Formats: sequence, C-alpha cells, structure tokens
Amino acid sequence: MPEEQLPLPHNRNNAVTRGVWRGEDGLIHKVLTHRRTDAPPQWASSADPRFWNYWRREADVYLSGLPDRLGLGAPKLVELRELPDGDLELLLEDVSGTHGGDLTLEDIAAVAFAMGQAQGSAHLPSEPWFSQGFLADYSTTRPADFSLLEDDSAWSLPLIAAHFPPELRAALVRLHRNRERLLTVMTRLPRTVCHLDLWPNNVIRRPDGAVALLDWAFTGDGAVGEDAGNLVPDSFFDWPLRPDFAEHLPDLVTEAYLDGLKAAGWSGDPRSAVLGIRASAVKYDWLMPWCLQAALEDRHRAYGSGEAVDPHVRYEARAAGLAICARWADEAVELADSLGL
Repeated sequence: MPEEQLPLPHNRNNAVTRGVWRGEDGLIHKVLTHRRTDAPPQWASSADPRFWNYWRREADVYLSGLPDRLGLGAPKLVELRELPDGDLELLLEDVSGTHGGDLTLEDIAAVAFAMGQAQGSAHLPSEPWFSQGFLADYSTTRPADFSLLEDDSAWSLPLIAAHFPPELRAALVRLHRNRERLLTVMTRLPRTVCHLDLWPNNVIRRPDGAVALLDWAFTGDGAVGEDAGNLVPDSFFDWPLRPDFAEHLPDLVTEAYLDGLKAAGWSGDPRSAVLGIRASAVKYDWLMPWCLQAALEDRHRAYGSGEAVDPHVRYEARAAGLAICARWADEAVELADSLGL
C-alpha cells in the first residue's frame, strides 16, 4: 500500500487481504493476495474455489455482477488490476452514507428486508466459486479452549462475573453441547445464496435509503435465515452496547427478513426461516471461551485497528450478543424438534 494513502480498518489476520485503503483518486483500493504466509492458521487462504476463504472470490463476485443479479447493493467496481506478482487490486466506489456502529435499528431492519427479498427469489444464481460448508468450517476452526466453560475460576474473574450471570453461563454451555445438532440442522434447511459476513462494518446505508454491502469474500451456499441470524449478534460484539438494540433488534430483524421473503414470493415454511436465524447462533459457540481466555490474559483490542478498548464496555456488549445467541440456540433446538429436524 502506498504510504501516502489512508489505510482502512479490516481484518489484518485474513491471508486473502494484503491491504485496504482510500486512495487520492477518491476510490477504495483493496488488494487480494494468495501469497501471504504470515496469517494465523485459522485465517489461511486457499486456491480451492469452494473453500470459504478462497483468495480471489471477491474479485469474482464483482466481475460477475453478482450483487446486481441478487438484487442487492454493493460498491461499483471501477477497475480490476492484475498486479505483476499475481495479486489483484480492486478499485471500488467510495460509498457515502451511514456505516458500522452508526447504523440505526431502522437501518439494520432495512438490511434484513433486503436480504430476505434477495434470498426469497425463485431464480437464484449459481457459480463454481461459491463457498460450500462455510458455517461449520469457520465456526469450528476458531481458536478456543472449551475447557474454560467448565472452569469456575475463569467465570469468577471480576470482568466476567460483572457481565455473565450464572444463568447465561448455563445457557452458553448448552449452546456448546448442542453444537453438532445445530450445525446439522443448518445443513438441512432450504438453501440460498448468502453473503456470510453480514454485520454492521460491512453495511452502508446510502443517503437515499439504499443498502450497499461490503466484503463479499465468503459468499456462497448457506441456509435461509443464516445471514439475518448473523446480523443480530454481530451488531453487538465490536461496538458499545446500545440498550434499545438489545431489546428490539432480534424481533425487528426476524420480522423484516420474513417480510422480505414474502415480498419476493418465497413459498417455503416461515418456520424454517426462523429456525435458520435461530440456529445460526452456533457460529459463535467459540466466542465465550475466547472471551474467557482474553479476560485471563487481560487482552482487549479493537477489531481492525488493534487499539486498546475499555474491557467493561466491550464485555457488556459481547454479553448482550452472546445472550441472544444462547437464547436463540435453545429456541432452535425446540423448533427443530417440532419440525422433525
């Protein structure tokens, strides 16, 4: 990345990304690479087009016009440059609007409706580079010491005890014990084309109300409801808690997503879409032991920038998101039983 350009926050661990910056040309530059060897194992790239972290998938998304074909918004691809070393540089529109932690409840509901409307189409595209098996491959390879779920001393740390009461601990332990059941349920639900990284940092609401989605690197096969299910808890994990979100967001997103499916003429059972939203909570099974480990090590850094954050602010928000995951996992087991899944 040229030193005179402005670097933008992104997941620096992911081996498929060499850099993201705002250029003097007014565009967003993102370099996709297959050459990085410094990434953690769980973020290794792949040359397999079906692997969730296939290195050039985002370029394929833009070249194929996939967002438009799905009826979803995205930055305009201005140019794709093949670099001398074989890496790819995307030059993208710098979308203006409301982004990340500034999104309102109304904004996030609009995203959920747009996803439902896109995923409810009877004529969804298929591409040879769509990821397969993302949920299980991603969620079961995050570094997590699950023995900490049974470690009373870890749960007794002041930071943990302040935000995770005993009933939430019990529910998160149940989530982990039901992991394989929930992952299996997700494979049995109706399939759709998913973004698979839908969270506030990958959303911009344009001034005219249109939604633009960023970072299409994981795009591929997923369960109906899976994207909406990720959007809710991941609206908490890396932001200060907004109490109105904790109270209203789960139902608001569920209703907006179902409304989007209905608007698209989707003929499936709405209960299966709700189950997809609820059971997708299994994606974050690893996060509680990760939080326990971080608390033990007094390690608290912001996503993207790596800057130190107030651990109580962070853990208040993460507890809210994980409480939703735990509740949804219990609801998913009950709903799956009623549907015979």
